[in-house]
Amino acid sequence: MSLLTVFFYCFIGVAFIQYIYYFIFLCNFSLQKAKPGKLKKISISVIVCAKNEAENLKLHLPEIINQNYHDFEIILVNDASWDKTLDIMKDFKEANNNITLVDVKTIEQFWGNKKYALTLGIKAAKNDFLLFTDADCKPKSLNWISEMSSQFTNTKSLVLGFGAYEKVSNSLLNKLIRFETLITAIQYFSYARLGMPYMGVGRNLAYRKELFFNNSGFMNHMNIKSGDDDLFVNEIATSKNTSICFSKNSFTVSKPKLTYGDWITQKRRHVSTAKHYKISHKIVLGLFYFSQILFWTLAILLLSFLFQWQIVLGLLSFRLLLQFIVVGGSANKLESKDLTLFSPFLEVFLIIFQLAIFSANLISKPKHWK
Repeated sequence: MSLLTVFFYCFIGVAFIQYIYYFIFLCNFSLQKAKPGKLKKISISVIVCAKNEAENLKLHLPEIINQNYHDFEIILVNDASWDKTLDIMKDFKEANNNITLVDVKTIEQFWGNKKYALTLGIKAAKNDFLLFTDADCKPKSLNWISEMSSQFTNTKSLVLGFGAYEKVSNSLLNKLIRFETLITAIQYFSYARLGMPYMGVGRNLAYRKELFFNNSGFMNHMNIKSGDDDLFVNEIATSKNTSICFSKNSFTVSKPKLTYGDWITQKRRHVSTAKHYKISHKIVLGLFYFSQILFWTLAILLLSFLFQWQIVLGLLSFRLLLQFIVVGGSANKLESKDLTLFSPFLEVFLIIFQLAIFSANLISKPKHWK
């Protein structure tokens, strides 16, 4: 048996693994319609943790302050900033009686650890229902709090939302950032729908304070700089306590990184937490990613030698059809329709960048959240 024949049979195997993932896991979200929750009369604490975010706070805090919601407070957490973040927070606090300010001082034990600052903010919150976003994010609508809080029920104490990035025209980097965000959202929404919630994003996340303290907060991974969102969700989310929210008025929007270096640095922090996920989640996510690598590598190799090219091209075409259906349906929900046509090319670029990021993290670990 020739080496190309071995590669061919391997390609058939990984192609069917990809089909299974798209049919069973990822189609789950792309075919789902957003279900409006019932407007709740619960009191919400919105928590914004900021480190050197003076300009972003001036831009985005008014979008939170002016939310159409009957009862909410805003907890502003200054995480040892050295710019004018604290001054800006004080100005907003003086002008709004529903703002509480938490000024976190640097201590050696938790230096550069966002989880410590967030914990102090959570302790300062007077309400049991907490909604989180970042200082460089703004709600897409003035009904953001209403939409996210509507997903809380007697059994659902954790709500996973979508944090989008602004579109920048004629930018490959921007398309990569938004495509990676889209694929990540498809995965965590789909797995949550299937009863396997494994992560959320701190740009748009809600949970009950009771859930936080019953889990001893971030103590089980306090030594890991990142993971206040995904590691916490991975630890406490279950099929029974987790809900998802992807109505368009529930989105938050962030400014994307403008250089590849800044984006890679950001992704290195995010990727560094994945190895701490539950084993079942690491297996499911890892198998999908490595089957992606093998699928494209073997497809390109076999087609370059024209080895069984009709079968290879047929399997590749069917996989691309599934991808267009899943990505297209999901992109329509998450307002990323412009990415659908380019999704195969963006997927290959993203795989290459992710390999580079994994390799960099093996050499050295990212140390700070900002």
